[in-house]
Amino acid sequence: MMIDTHCHLDEYSYEELKLVLEHMKDHIMIVSGVNDVTNQSVLEFCNQYSNIYGVVGIHPEEVENINQNSFILLESMLSDPKIVGIGEIGLDYHYTKENTELQKEVFIKQIELAKKYHKSVVIHSRDALQDTYDIIKQYKNDHIQFILHAYSGSVEMAKQFIKLGVKFGVGGVVTFKNAIKTKEVVEALPLEHFLLETDSPYLTPEPYRGQKNEPYNVIYVAQKIAELKHLTVNTVIQKTTENAISIFKLPIDSFGKEV
Repeated sequence: MMIDTHCHLDEYSYEELKLVLEHMKDHIMIVSGVNDVTNQSVLEFCNQYSNIYGVVGIHPEEVENINQNSFILLESMLSDPKIVGIGEIGLDYHYTKENTELQKEVFIKQIELAKKYHKSVVIHSRDALQDTYDIIKQYKNDHIQFILHAYSGSVEMAKQFIKLGVKFGVGGVVTFKNAIKTKEVVEALPLEHFLLETDSPYLTPEPYRGQKNEPYNVIYVAQKIAELKHLTVNTVIQKTTENAISIFKLPIDSFGKEV
């Protein structure tokens, strides 16, 4: 059994979604929200399908589109047992740095919710790794499990995050020829620090780059990690599955059976 720990199912057509769900019928998906509308969609997916869990949150690119009701709605969802984390949240300075203080404020407010409800935190960090690190460090002793989605930093920075207990989501980027840093991180660090993800429908791995991504393509991520680390694909799948079950406190065993 594989677990795609990060995907966005609300961006498929009805026919596409039928195929996605069929391909993943023996596997697990953790669906991510980014705003009020997609968070509600995540909750609906979770309640409709037994093999879907969710994380809900306010993405840094959405911080200027929210109000106090957004946090009320978000907090109301955290008592649902199928919601296993807050995400994807974080910092993104790629397009603008004019609202960095607001991004930090919203990020921290959501971490506080994760602390209150004992949820894992899925982080989006783009061109903002140092600020992300500085904020996470404040919670070092609060037993919050942080996951850096689509980590693209250096090995040295990854080791600093590991000291804070952070795990790393590895997706289709690791199959790209120019993804030197991502490959170096995968090669350098033990498998216990990684989760498989796709970020579907984005970041499609080779050999299907350029097409719409889907959660089942997580198999190609596992294959690339196995190649880089000189392991069997089954070893990578088994260990990353165990990692995901532990980190998100999923009520299943490594075969997908309820416990």
